Amino acid sequence: MLINRNVLTLDEFTIQEMRAFPSATGELSSLLRDLGLAAKRVNVEVNKAGLVDILGDFGTTNVQGEEVKKLDIYANNQFMGVLKHGISCAGIASEELDDIVIFDDEVSNNSKYICMFDPLDGSGNIDVGISIGTIFCIYKRVSELGKPCTAADFLQPGNRQVAAGYVIYGSSTMFVYATKRSVNGFTLDQAVGEFSLSHPDIKCPTDGKIYSVNHGNFFRYEENVRNYINTCQRKDKTNGGPYTQRYIGSMVADVHRNLIKGGIFAYPGTIDRPKGKLRLLYECNPFAFITEIAGGRATDGKQRILDIQPTELHQRTPFFVGSKNMMDELDTFIRK
Repeated sequence: MLINRNVLTLDEFTIQEMRAFPSATGELSSLLRDLGLAAKRVNVEVNKAGLVDILGDFGTTNVQGEEVKKLDIYANNQFMGVLKHGISCAGIASEELDDIVIFDDEVSNNSKYICMFDPLDGSGNIDVGISIGTIFCIYKRVSELGKPCTAADFLQPGNRQVAAGYVIYGSSTMFVYATKRSVNGFTLDQAVGEFSLSHPDIKCPTDGKIYSVNHGNFFRYEENVRNYINTCQRKDKTNGGPYTQRYIGSMVADVHRNLIKGGIFAYPGTIDRPKGKLRLLYECNPFAFITEIAGGRATDGKQRILDIQPTELHQRTPFFVGSKNMMDELDTFIRK
């Protein structure tokens, strides 16, 4: 088999990036490689989920009150296990766990970073073969090195993220991550089992034609949001349209598509859930960070997502993210 050596693997790329910073210790690169390893393990099970006893409901609910899928539990255990046995993570928080998990050992206590993740976003689609994904973010600790990490390390605003990313398990498996320098995407080469750089320096188009929102909740949204959706539906060539509605119901898949093609993803609050449904720390903050680095914007309808000071681990928020000009247009409606 001939291998194109001009294409960098995830490991090679992170090492190359590290060389640009002479003072870098390599911990962040190691942590990203650990996340890539866990993603490859989850990918194997996602691809054969229908053939083994890993498909369907686990029979319990998570801290969010949502039915836990068997593959959710597997994915959570894989990411937690890989990070715990690595050398670059002091502790983790997960959508599937009530509280933070502190890796209280000598190596972990001297690690600079903590990681938060949604191990399997869109898990309600597992049974029907729709793209699902993993979302993660990495923060530098604010607690004292040499001691166990604390809750304060996890309750930092999103603008302090060191890196964030997601994995999408679909027709191909992609690992996309952002640092403050750039956003880069890697596609899993199944033949050699490596993530290879396929989408260097991703930029979110300034304009887009796609809006992604759950129309089933239309009459539960506040009036200004409904007015914006109505405008999206009425767009024609004279006012920048027409817009196309695309909503998969898997956040990773929806935001990934809009990041590449241009568009806006909206998950507003509703009458019965004014604070929204999506989790700030391990869903909204990572995607806000990635999208802003790529040139887009993300808000809760009133303020920049990355500026919100979290007060609890599983905090929820309304969420709007996408192409800059489409987000600017949304603002003119919401702020009326």
